[in-house]
Amino acid sequence: MLKKEDVKYIEDHLEFWDKLSESERQLCLNNFVVANYKKGANLHGAGKECQGLILVRRGELRFYILSEEGRDVTLFRISQGENCILSASCILSNITFDLLIDAEQDSEVLLLNVETFDKLARENIYVENYIYKKSTERFSEVMWAVEQILFMSFDKRLAVFLYDETVKTKSNVIKYTHEQIAKYVGSAREVVSRMLKNFEAQGILKLSRGTIEIIDKDKLRAIVLNVS
Repeated sequence: MLKKEDVKYIEDHLEFWDKLSESERQLCLNNFVVANYKKGANLHGAGKECQGLILVRRGELRFYILSEEGRDVTLFRISQGENCILSASCILSNITFDLLIDAEQDSEVLLLNVETFDKLARENIYVENYIYKKSTERFSEVMWAVEQILFMSFDKRLAVFLYDETVKTKSNVIKYTHEQIAKYVGSAREVVSRMLKNFEAQGILKLSRGTIEIIDKDKLRAIVLNVS
């Protein structure tokens, strides 16, 4: 059963909440559940049922696809305060690829089951519009990830990732292993380690176990912008 703080979180983070009727709101609250996932847990993948609508209260989730050779490509990540509908891909008829979702940290999420979400989408135009809007936003992120892998040099791709992390976390200290970064940028750990050492030699960052400290953000930004 949902607690008062759960209900408040749903009201604050569900964009179409004020467009629901009283009966639709009650339907939502009756079908939302709180779920906790340990770091590394798989929420959604091949052979698993659709999760539905995900609201992240704590932690971080990674959305990715797998190639036939078993290489994974990160499409995007969501964290506290964000949500995603691609975990309800079974109600999105044009999605034909298998999307996997892992917990990158110990995470707590609020889940609206897919049956309820589908019913709301069929009966409420605002929920349907929300689905189209969020689908467009997420696919823009997917296309950006693909564009980076296909057309961007690796040094710039890595620089973009590092720079974005400093902006996102509001810190110059990035606490990811080289293996994690490799998953996020779609490369091999050895390639990431080699480029990070190159950046360190240029005085852009300082490496330590499990931590990267950006010490010259201007140099990093210059790589992002292709400024020599």
